[in-house]
Amino acid sequence: EVQLQASGGGLVQPGGSLRLSCVVSGVIFEHYGIGWFRQVPGKEREAVSCTLVNDGSLQYADSVKGRFTISRDNANHTVYPQMNDLKPEDTAVYYCAADPLYRVSCLRESQYKDWGQGTLVTVSS
Repeated sequence: EVQLQASGGGLVQPGGSLRLSCVVSGVIFEHYGIGWFRQVPGKEREAVSCTLVNDGSLQYADSVKGRFTISRDNANHTVYPQMNDLKPEDTAVYYCAADPLYRVSCLRESQYKDWGQGTLVTVSS
């Protein structure tokens, strides 16, 4: 059974940076693509970025392109989204999720059935 532990959230000023972590356990990490999503209370969860299991390629939502970079550490079973130039609209609970299937795109929430518990990111002065 795949288990995901997200961490690294906190309070940051606009323009600041934050790095989240998602540690995956219980499965062979290399066999899973990992997605990051975020959700504001009262709104639908939206995609942020992801890594494809088939070729390790990275994909980003338009709202974070050029500001967020996702990286994958297979040795430590961890995926890190580095979030730069944060804006108040980035405030949300951030979740990581795992998907074992080969995909063309990995930014759809419905593709993931295993989720971590979420970590809160607040961007405010």
